[in-house]
Amino acid sequence: MLLSVLIPAYNEITSIDILLEKIQAVPINKEIIIVDDGSTDGTRERLLTFSDIPNVRVIFHEKNQGKGAAIRTAIQHMTGDIAIVQDADLEYEPQDYLALVKPIADGKEKVIYGSRFLNPENRHSYFSFYVGGQVVTLLTNILFNQRLTDEPTCYKVFDANLLRSIPLDCTRFEFCPEVTAKVAKRGIRIKELPINYYPRSIAEGKKISWLDGVEAIWVLLKYRLIK
Repeated sequence: MLLSVLIPAYNEITSIDILLEKIQAVPINKEIIIVDDGSTDGTRERLLTFSDIPNVRVIFHEKNQGKGAAIRTAIQHMTGDIAIVQDADLEYEPQDYLALVKPIADGKEKVIYGSRFLNPENRHSYFSFYVGGQVVTLLTNILFNQRLTDEPTCYKVFDANLLRSIPLDCTRFEFCPEVTAKVAKRGIRIKELPINYYPRSIAEGKKISWLDGVEAIWVLLKYRLIK
């Protein structure tokens, strides 16, 4: 079993080295696909030095296109049996891969989401982000007959063939609601498992905003009612 770790990266010079070390420390057969999305803070130059690492592949976008576009590029290059999305910050714990991939590796599930809310020890960031995430999750459950607690989670894990088969149009943070909607419309019930979460502040580089929550609601409605 080969795990494809898909990493969209934009201006993450302070975290990219530590993140790679943490991922490499996970005792699982993996390939790491990093898509630099037009970074201007030195991330691009640092990633150029990763070319000699055997299980790491780096692809460069000449201009910033957005998280969704970077994930779509990573999907085109993955060769694994299972795929997981990993942000380039340090909010999530790669050691959680082991539990998240097991139900898919065992053939019991096609999609696993890591829920920040199923772990009571986690703290959460801004109240507005918390409320927005809960609204998006509730709407997802209503529109697509799911029982999720954390739809906007970064840790989304897929049978790789399933992920390859899903046509995605996203460019920015709307990757999450789009892929969730399209998985659900195939009749797949998404299973959740608890994960660890260490939120960072906007000052530390958090990029998502309340406007992305509004866009997520529109995307969910669009794929339920229009497409």
